[in-house]
Parts: sequence; C-alpha cells; structure tokens
Amino acid sequence: MTRQLEEGNVISIQGFGTFEVKKKAERISVNPTTRQRMLVPPKLVLTYKPSTLLKDKFK
Repeated sequence: MTRQLEEGNVISIQGFGTFEVKKKAERISVNPTTRQRMLVPPKLVLTYKPSTLLKDKFK
C-alpha cells in the first residue's frame, strides 16, 4: 500500500474508502501575536474519503 501511494497511485478499497496523496501548495502564514510572515513550504498530504456505504453505517 505504501509503495503504491509513494508512486502517486490512488488506492480504493470497496466498502471502506479511497486513499490519495495530494500536494498542498506553498503559502504564507502570519503569526498573530508578532505579525511575522513565514513561508510554509509545499508538502504532500495523505487524504482519505470514506465510501458512501461506510458513511451510511455511521448515520
């Protein structure tokens, strides 16, 4: 599973959900107390979307 996600493939498990690696863009963050601006570098994030069958079971 890990190898497939590292290669950028989407993993779908029927009845459970979908795992996908998405790239978050570079952004500017501001510290509210010091008002200092910082550049947050881009990063890869693992996302999970549950299947509709699983969502219905939790309702």
